[in-house]
This record gives sequence, structure tokens and C-alpha cells, in this order.
Amino acid sequence: MNTYHRRGLAKVIAEKALLSQSLKNLNKAAWYSVDKSQLDNDVSLSFVQMHADADTERFLDDSIEQSDRLFMQVWKSLASTVLNMFMTKTSINGLLRRGSMFVFSTDQIRRLLNLTFFDSGSTLIDLGAGDGATTEKYTPLIREVYTTEKSGPMIRILTEKGFRLLDVDTWWTREEKFDVVSCLNLLDRCSNPAKLLQEMKNAVKPNGRIIVALVLPYKPFDEFRSAIPEQKLPITGVTFEEQVCSAVHDVFEPSGLEVLRWTKLPYLCEGDLSQDYYWLYDAVFVMSAKTPPQVIEDS
Repeated sequence: MNTYHRRGLAKVIAEKALLSQSLKNLNKAAWYSVDKSQLDNDVSLSFVQMHADADTERFLDDSIEQSDRLFMQVWKSLASTVLNMFMTKTSINGLLRRGSMFVFSTDQIRRLLNLTFFDSGSTLIDLGAGDGATTEKYTPLIREVYTTEKSGPMIRILTEKGFRLLDVDTWWTREEKFDVVSCLNLLDRCSNPAKLLQEMKNAVKPNGRIIVALVLPYKPFDEFRSAIPEQKLPITGVTFEEQVCSAVHDVFEPSGLEVLRWTKLPYLCEGDLSQDYYWLYDAVFVMSAKTPPQVIEDS
């Protein structure tokens, strides 16, 4: 390593040390809090307050430990730079076994669902499951778990973990419907979110539940087709709370979905050479289908 690269790496390490100290003093309560004065009354009444539980803290501790492995992080950073020329970010993360995500713990999703039919056995499909890290949070609650995924490296990881994979284009046509359809941080990363919402309605049982996690503020992006998706959801507003209300009243309700409960959670990602961990703000909704499923035409 030449002098220039040594100096560059030393600067990165010094900056990371300062940032790590600041993260230790971070007020995590802000990850979960909302300003109810900005919420419509019906949206406020369905809100469920969460907090950083033991599973969340364990993910953060593991992420910090991984981030501190200097030589491994340097190698993955260099490999990512090369692979970025011909692979999507999702596939790179799958190939390098990095960038695992955390949306909720098993206890948090159990509380949010607030259901009892899991006890007697049920089925769930997790759409765009990635490496299955979040999907695994469902396994103590669900008898049969299915997944979909487009990325080849991620598909291999899901197969290694024993998850059943269904085709991304036909999963919703399965004759036997699902008790739960999970769509975590996918509506803002697909080309046609309205069509996906209708597919979910077609695939869920009449008394089933649809779980949607949506990063807000809303910034749609489709890495598998183009940077700009074919369609954007009509979400308006500036603040997190305003956009939650818009998602409920302008997206879900017109699609025939009723929001039963929702919460705010941090969408956490494992760290790298520069930072211990990363986060965005997720609104996680539990919904039921209010109207009969519709026939979906290919766009």
C-alpha cells in the first residue's frame, strides 16, 4: 500500500472513530417517536409505540463488531468498487455477504400483528426477501414461510437457509392463499407498486394480513430496471407523519386495504469501513383487504 493510500485509510479510520463516539451517544428514542399532532385522528389511533429491544441492540453490537474488522472491510470495499461496474448493489451485498438489514424483531412483529391464528399454524410469503435476515424473524411465528427474490446471490443464500422460493412473476397466482403477505421495503424499489399491491390482495386469505414496510420520506428507485420506476405512488407531504397519512389515505385505502395498526421503526443496515451502521425511517403497516381481489393486467 503506497503512502497516498495509507494516508487515505488513516483519515477514514480517524473519521470513523469520531463518528462511532457520536453514535454511542445517539438518542435511539427518535427512531421510534412520531409527532401525533401531525397525524390524522384515525392514523394516530392505529399507531403502536415501539422501542429498541434486546434483538435490536444485538444487531447493532454485531454490526459494530463487523465494521471494526479493518482488513475485511478494506477488501470488501475494493471488491464492491469493481463489482459495481456490472452488478446491482443487492447482488454485490449477497455475493460479499455484507449489508444485512434489520427491520423488526420477532417480538416487535408479534406485537404489531396482534393475532392468535399463528398458534395453530399458518403460511407467509416474504417478497423480495434479500438474504432472509428479516424473514427469519417470522419463523418462530409461522408454520410455512415462502420467499421471492430477483438477485442470484441472494437466492443462493435463501436456499442455503432452507426457505422455499416462488417465482417473482407468478407467486400471487398460487391456488392456496397465504395467511400473511410480507412486503418489506419493496414498494419503493419496484417498477409498478400499484400492481404489486393488487397482487398482494389476490394472494392473501380473506382473514389474512398484509405487512408493508415503507421508507419515508418516499424516494422510489428500481435498481433492476432503471433508476426511475415506471410508476410512483401518490404520496405527498414533507414530514414523516404527513407522508404516513398520505400513504394511508392516498395509497392503501384507494387500493382496498385497511390499515389496522402501524408503527415507526429504524430500517437498520450493517456498517462498513466508514460507519458502524446505517439507518432510515420505516413506517410498518399491518393491513387487511377490504374489497375482492381484482384481475391484474400486465403493464
